[in-house]
Order: sequence, then structure tokens, then C-alpha cells
Amino acid sequence: MVKYNYVKEFIEKPIKTFWELNSLSDFKGETFTYADVARKIYYLHRLYEIWGIKQGDKISLVGRNNAEWGIVYLSVISYGAVIVPILPDFSPTEIHNIVNHSDSLLLFAGDMVWGGLNQAEMPNLKAIFSISNFDLLVSNDEDCVKRFEMAKSAISDEAVSLTPEKVNYAEVPNSELGVISYTSGTTGFSKGVMLPLNSLAANVDFARNNMHLVKGDKIVSFLPLAHTFGCAFEFLFPFAMGCHITFLTRIPSPSVILEAFTKIRPRLILTVPLVIEKIFKKQVQSKVETPAMKILLNIPVVNRIIFKKINEKLSNAFGGNFHEIVIGGAALNPDVERFLRRIKFKYTVGYGMTECGPLISYSGWRTNPMGSCGRAINYLEIKIDSSDPYNEVGEILVKGENVMMGYYKNPDATAKAIVNGWLHTGDIGVFDKNGFIYIKGRSKSMILGPSGQNIYPEEIEARLNNIPFVQESLIVEQKGKLVGLIYPDYESVQQHGIDPNELEPVLEQQRVEVNKHLPQYSQISKLIIHNQEFEKTPKQSIKRFKYQYSEN
Repeated sequence: MVKYNYVKEFIEKPIKTFWELNSLSDFKGETFTYADVARKIYYLHRLYEIWGIKQGDKISLVGRNNAEWGIVYLSVISYGAVIVPILPDFSPTEIHNIVNHSDSLLLFAGDMVWGGLNQAEMPNLKAIFSISNFDLLVSNDEDCVKRFEMAKSAISDEAVSLTPEKVNYAEVPNSELGVISYTSGTTGFSKGVMLPLNSLAANVDFARNNMHLVKGDKIVSFLPLAHTFGCAFEFLFPFAMGCHITFLTRIPSPSVILEAFTKIRPRLILTVPLVIEKIFKKQVQSKVETPAMKILLNIPVVNRIIFKKINEKLSNAFGGNFHEIVIGGAALNPDVERFLRRIKFKYTVGYGMTECGPLISYSGWRTNPMGSCGRAINYLEIKIDSSDPYNEVGEILVKGENVMMGYYKNPDATAKAIVNGWLHTGDIGVFDKNGFIYIKGRSKSMILGPSGQNIYPEEIEARLNNIPFVQESLIVEQKGKLVGLIYPDYESVQQHGIDPNELEPVLEQQRVEVNKHLPQYSQISKLIIHNQEFEKTPKQSIKRFKYQYSEN
């Protein structure tokens, strides 16, 4: 068990210590100090008491990232209740199902989400509140409503008079359930991942000892807070360190993200490969692939000067103040990674999954080898299910302090995921002699070649994604052959004056070139243009199961 009590060490202590500092902001919106956060938590705790919420009861939270979303999350955990964060991208039916399946008694909903929900589909809820200002939206319990209306003014006055000395949250044991995280994952079936407070404590404690933030540092939060990656490292960890966190509050397009980075100049950046690859393509790739630049980059001394300038330009795009960019959630394109290495860009790649809350492995940018996702964090053991884990790929298995308790009300799925204490990640990889992990793909996405060869579609997709005019790609098997589904980069197509209707022959030439670099058994038989972006999970992995049987 982690020696630090999560509620006391990582919520109560920073609130008392950093009382006057800025804590949570909405981009171009309101800012709350740590004192403001404490007062709002006090208000919410009294609200929970009025509606008879007890420790261990479930409270659902759905809405876009913003400061008040974060305050609700902290209030639930510090009360000793269980938070059920739900992605706002889920359909109303999925939200209803999750609220019901989780046995939630209260729901906090963003205004945009609430308009599509149906209270009658969630009959066990005692009340529904708006995330904005925590206004009561609906409740069938008239007695609670009356008590709330009578006490509301007094509670607000009490909250205003709160001082650091009066902040004293329940010492909820780390062994208690803290979060039920529902994610569609890549298999297509939502499961409620039960994370104890110990998992949150292990992730935050590891981060504060290895990711080097200090009070007053600024952070931009744009990853989905309902997913563990963004929640742990853009919110819970920086909050515990006394940082000032700014939430984008809107769909994080590259242009919006870059605007926020420029204005806020964050000290640490968390992102997923899709975002950094898009920014790399727009800021760098088109400029270094000109014939003249290719010649210059092969001249010693000259290329070092150019690489330094490219590094400065790319770093400035991310605000120019970060000590590291941590990439997680999926594999980084190898060609992009090679170039980032050449220019000495300060990035690293970590590895995790929701079931670990999420971190499994990490190493800082100075020590992490090319292609690796770091070494196991100190709270975990890792092994690879292979007769020779240093040379032969096998499934990555983990056990330790931050592993989930299981899937909520799903013992069969739990028994399949955790065997003899080891969590089966579904990812395939190898170690090097120093214990660094190299992920080769998902065991469920692996394709068996015609003579029994293991084909990892992610490796082929990485090559396709480097083709001009390709935004993203997906390799699927059709009638025993490999087919590449391509979502074009229509902006680049337009910039180069190409008629979108004439894109197929251009891509066909590129397919032939790509195949020259692939073994015979993993060559692409044809490319099919897919006119819409592929549907993705919260961590921006393509939902492969939706396209596996695509025929064209």
C-alpha cells in the first residue's frame, strides 16, 4: 500500500499549503485559487449530506473539461464517495447505461450534455446538478429539495468564511474504491474499471518524484479528464504540486492547443501521438522535405545549425517553456520519432492503460532510448509472457500498487484480465538488457500471415502515415490480404492543387513505394480512401473493431 493517504496528502495538504495561489482556470475564462476550490468543495460536501450520500456511494460526472468539473471530482473523492467520470462524447443511451450500471445516486452534467439526457431513463438518481455553479436541475425527493433551498444561503456564507485551518477531510483508506472509469477501449465493450485510491496515490506520487513540477508552474489540460491519462497527469498530479492548471473547455484542435501553449507557456506537456504528429506535419515536415533542404540536412555542421533552428521553432510552438513533453496513449510514428531525436527535441514516450490508473512505464527524455516507452514505475512489476522476453515478443503482464480492483459487476471479465495476480494488458512487447520496454502492438490487432508470420498493423500504418496527403490510416485483413484504409489530409491535398477525385492514382504510386520496404507477407494489396476520420477511443486510438470487416 502506498504510504501516503491520497485524500490527506494530495487534496487536503495542497489546498492548505497553496491557499492563495491560482489553482484552476478555464481558458479565456474564470480562475479559482486553491482557497476558492476549498470553499466550493465545502459547499458540495454539504450538498451531498442533504441528499443522504454516504461514503462509498457513486456520483457520476459528465461534461467537457473545465475548472468546475475538476472541483466536482475533488469534492467526491475527498468526501469518501466514488466518482464515475463519463466522457461527454458518449451517446445519451450510453450515458444512461453507465449511470445505471454504476449505481450512481447523483449526476453532475454539463449544460450541453444535459439537453440530450432523459431523466426517466435514470430512475435511481436522487438528483441531477449542473456542473456550472452546481445548480439543481431536477430531483424527485421534495424533502431534500426543501432542505437544500432552506440551507443554501447559510452554506454559501459558511463556505465564504472557510480558512485553511478548517479544512479537514475524512481520512479515507487508500484501499477504498475511488473511481469507476468507463471506457469503450479498442474492443468495443465498455467496462467499469474499479480504481482504488491507492492507484491514484501511486500515479501521483511517482509523477511528483519523476516529472518535476513545482508550485506555481503552469499546465494546459486538453486531454479528456474522464480518461485516466489526462486526469492523472494534467489535473491530479499538478494540483497536488500547487500548479496553476488551465482547461481548454473546447474541442482541442491543433490551432486551439497551439494558441493556449503560446499564451500560457506550460512547464510540462502531456499529449497523445496524434496531436504531436499533426503539429509536426504542419510546423516541420513540409519544410524539411523540399529538395534544397534535403541536401542541406546531409551536410555536417550545416545540418546541426538547421536542426537547432527547427528545434527552437517546434519548441516555441509548444510555448517554449516546457522541460519535457510526455507522449502516451498509443505508439508514436517511428519516422517522426527519429526526426525528433535528430533535432534533440525534449520528448519522451510513456506507457499505461486505464486499468493501472494509468501509468505502467516511463523514463525521462534524457534517458529513454529510441522506440522505448520507458521502464516499469517503482509501484509495479512487469513481465513478458515469452520464453525469451529479450528477443521474442510476448504479452506484457503487470501487477502492483496501481492495478485496478477489477471490472465493476463483471467478475467474468475480471477473471480473464487478472490471472494469478497478473493483469494481462493485451499489448505485445520485448525488454532490452536494461529493462526498457518496446511495444510491438496489440495482441488483439495482430494479424497472422499466410505462413504463420506475426503481422503488426501498427508498424505498417506508421509507414503509410508518412505518405504525403495521408492524415491517418488503418490496416485491415480482407479475404486473406492486407488492405490499407486511408483518411486523406485534405488540407494538404488542396494546398498542392490536387483534385481530390484524382487522389487514388497518387496514393497507388505511394503504395508501391511503401511495399518496397515491407516483407512480402506484410505487403499492402490495395489502398481504399476513407472519407471520414476514423472513430477513436478517448486516448485517440482508432477503434479497430469498427473497421475489421470493412469491404469495398
